[in-house]
Parts: sequence; structure tokens; C-alpha cells
Amino acid sequence: MPAFSLDAGILDLVSPFRDDESRRIVDAWRTERPDLDPSPMLVFSRLSRLSRHLDRERRKAFAAHDLETWEFDVLAALRRSGEPYQATPGALMNDLLVSSGTMTNRIDRLEEAGLVQRKPSNRDRRVVLVQLTDAGAQRVDGALEALLKAEKRILSVLELSERTELASLLFPLVAQFENP
Repeated sequence: MPAFSLDAGILDLVSPFRDDESRRIVDAWRTERPDLDPSPMLVFSRLSRLSRHLDRERRKAFAAHDLETWEFDVLAALRRSGEPYQATPGALMNDLLVSSGTMTNRIDRLEEAGLVQRKPSNRDRRVVLVQLTDAGAQRVDGALEALLKAEKRILSVLELSERTELASLLFPLVAQFENP
């Protein structure tokens, strides 16, 4: 038997959500490939489906403030950095996990839109900083409020203790990729 297994009978007893698309996929694989244990798919299929729904919700929240997801990500990284809301392009690139070419293009486009500005560092004039403008701060703050409202609505089906437990359970799954 594989090292990881979610017994179908136990899942039927403990899960009030027995009939969703993810479960149908797992059940179909159990029938077609009884030699394999498809139970990890029950977790990852649900995570994948949830991720697609969350991406749609994020795009809606950002669109209401005339932002694309990538624009929000850059502006939010600057806003989170605290006063004076600035960072080097390299720091943004590392924070957002994008290439230098992608980061340059994003900064160019945000600067053209008046949401960020480039300025030389006071400490070392060879260093360029990207700084959030007032317009950028207003836009990202509005989008953040809309995003948090949507996320709270989505999580409202869970009790606070369940949300805490879910966050704790997801941490080691993410950490194995981000903190090896």
C-alpha cells in the first residue's frame, strides 16, 4: 500500500462534502486504476480548483480598481515595505519571483500610468529606487480592501478555529517549496 492513503470509507464518514468534482475524479481513478492510490488527488484537486476560483475573485477585486493582478502585486510589495514605500528593482524582483526583464517592463508600465516613480537613492546615486506615488497608494489600498472583503466572504463558511487549522495545515505544504 502507498505511504499516503486516505481511506475512502473514512472520508465518507468524516466529510460532509462527499459529492464534488474532485471526489468524482478520485472515484473514477479508483475504478479505472485499482492498483494505484489516487487519494492525494482529493486534496490537490480541491486545492487546484480553489486556486482557480480565488484567482477569479482576485482579478474581480483588482479590476474594480483598474488594476491587473501583476500591477497589484508590485504596488502591494511597495506598500507593504512601509514609509517611504520604495524598493530597488532587484528587491521587487526577488519578492515577486520574476525575471529582471519582466520587472523592468512592469516598472516601466506602472511609471507610465503614474503609479510609481523611479528616483536615485540618497545613499548611493548609482542605485535606482522604485517609489509608490500617491495615486499608486490610493489604488492599491482600494484594491486591498476589496480583496480582503472577498477573502473574508469566501472564508465565512469556516469557523475561526477551522481557518486557523487550515492555515497551519497548508504551511508545511508551501514551506517544502519555499523554504527547502
